[in-house]
Amino acid sequence: MLAVTDPVIAPGSDLPAARARVVPIHPLARTTGTDPAARRAPRCSACAMRALCIPAELNAEELAKLDAIICSTRPVRRGDALYRAGDAFHSLYAVRAGSFKSIVMHRDGREHVTGFQIAGEALGLDGIGTAQHNGDAIALEDSVVCIIPFAQLEAACREIKPLQHHIYQMMSSEIVRESSQMMLLGTMTAEQRVATFLLNLSRRFKARGFSAAEFNLRMTREEIGCYLGMKLETVSRMFSKFQRERLVDANGKTIRIVDAEGLARV
Repeated sequence: MLAVTDPVIAPGSDLPAARARVVPIHPLARTTGTDPAARRAPRCSACAMRALCIPAELNAEELAKLDAIICSTRPVRRGDALYRAGDAFHSLYAVRAGSFKSIVMHRDGREHVTGFQIAGEALGLDGIGTAQHNGDAIALEDSVVCIIPFAQLEAACREIKPLQHHIYQMMSSEIVRESSQMMLLGTMTAEQRVATFLLNLSRRFKARGFSAAEFNLRMTREEIGCYLGMKLETVSRMFSKFQRERLVDANGKTIRIVDAEGLARV
């Protein structure tokens, strides 16, 4: 359902098959709500992503209340938008499978990537303050999200204090993430930015029980540069430099961290 996020991530090729592909939806699953793409969601209490998404201390009764709230999922194809800037805010979304990029558009039409989200992480927090979304959420691959109606979530938070605290943690984490992004863009060299990016990927994969050393990037080098405030050529040059120094082995989108300690020293 809901998870505190780190600044950067993309799903890896070493994910178990059940998590790496889009969750199959039974053809008899009931469509719910006004969105024709919405489908009945598996229960939170039985979800494999439960440990990443919801407070561990919830009891059976509280889990049942969550099951009643989060009752539908939505598939989003690669390149499609989950929501766009200016869309009315009604729900938060939890990535169940796949990955997304969050973007905002400059006045001149240029795209700026503000974050990447994977399974177990939340989308849509930007809409709480103004009742409309501030940016776009675009699927980097075929993905599935759980739909969390915010009005019902608010009501549940008044009864379930651990859930309320979890929401506060999410909002706090978003503030910290944006502060870290400002520091990354404002004080780090190009070499340090890419090293930080790769170490963040490694750390977050490890937290999910996947390989910390080898993973597959779903975003392009250009999207990485857009996030890190660098040109495509600079990103490619940094990957080549790390490869020459035997810190990483980059083969297309497959990344293998050869010397994590050396990368950390950068």
